[in-house]
Amino acid sequence: MPYDYSPHFRTGLPAAAGRWSGFPRYNFIGGHNDADAVPVDDFVEASQRVLAREGRNLSTYGLSSGPQGYRPLREFLSASLKIRTGMTQDPDDILIVSGSLQALDLVNAVLLEPGDTVIVEEATYQGTLQRFDRLGVNYVAAPLDEDGIRMDTLAHILNELQHKEIAPKYIYTIPTVQNPTGSIMPESRRLELLQLARSFNIPIFEDDCYAELTFDGARPKAIRALDDGGQVIYCGSFSKTIAPALRVGYLAGEWDLISRALAVKYDAGSGALEQMMLAEFCITHFDDHVARMQTVLSEKCDTIMDALNAEFGTAAEFAVPKGGIFIWVTLPDEVDTSSLAQVAIAEGVALNPGAEWSADPESGRHKLRLCFGSPTKEEIQEGVALLADICHRETGIPIRSGNVKRG
Repeated sequence: MPYDYSPHFRTGLPAAAGRWSGFPRYNFIGGHNDADAVPVDDFVEASQRVLAREGRNLSTYGLSSGPQGYRPLREFLSASLKIRTGMTQDPDDILIVSGSLQALDLVNAVLLEPGDTVIVEEATYQGTLQRFDRLGVNYVAAPLDEDGIRMDTLAHILNELQHKEIAPKYIYTIPTVQNPTGSIMPESRRLELLQLARSFNIPIFEDDCYAELTFDGARPKAIRALDDGGQVIYCGSFSKTIAPALRVGYLAGEWDLISRALAVKYDAGSGALEQMMLAEFCITHFDDHVARMQTVLSEKCDTIMDALNAEFGTAAEFAVPKGGIFIWVTLPDEVDTSSLAQVAIAEGVALNPGAEWSADPESGRHKLRLCFGSPTKEEIQEGVALLADICHRETGIPIRSGNVKRG
């Protein structure tokens, strides 16, 4: 008989994970990206060059660059952030982390305690909400429109909290290619957000993980670039622009914050080979690679919008994403997407129910997030068609399972 660990498990654990059995046939979940766009040959060449030149540095923790991460990668980021976001960031005030989730964990470890309050967007990254729940942190949802957080309602929320003598620890926002809505906050609204944050003395956590993937190649200045008071904490990632499995992200901010985050980063350093290869690759190939990704993803976005229109008709509402790999879909109220997801996965279609990506789960009950980054165009068309058939069978929505003839 196997040993029974159950008496030894701590209380409050999440449900046990199941064994992985492979990806579903039509995989619209997670932050996966286009397999053909991974620059494998360039990775091989970059790895060979940097290992031949600096491989001996693997004998030390930190690659002789210190605990903040590989110095050439931080120098690349400093230069790239200046050009792409307008941000002036010294390499010594950048911390390399194991994906943007670690950046969030480190900031939370520095700033949050059980019972604290944070402001989030009403639809936001599931991983952020999960962390707040585990920490026992309260979050207040700020409504969104096509330009991101509505400043009128945010001001009202902040005034109400102040009246209750509640001081939020920070405002969490994904202003450039918002996850899951795909919107981009214009610069004028970013300045309004900064002004509100200053008025109420609240830091802003700017999650910019998708910002490179705007379909038109343009983006407003980062909120941190507009901030001359050091009130904005910024994180980014190579996961979406280059490859999710690399697990390399970065945290940028004032040294007072970065030094505290570094002090609670207990992992002895993020992966060295990934940092070395990325620095070598990015210095010469990053711009061309990003331009290619923008084109690939823009075409896939067109494909999934066409498929949704064809298969669901007016039953599926969505704003046109301005970049990234997700589309946020609203179905009629009678459709519970959590129930739909359970039925769909049994038939090979994986989707993210909206309740899991909403600060108020009830508001997301009839919404869903679809990732179009990984499936091929053909898989997108076939998967959306099958999803529409399943939805029609289960709920009667759309009124007809197919709105066009499939040839």
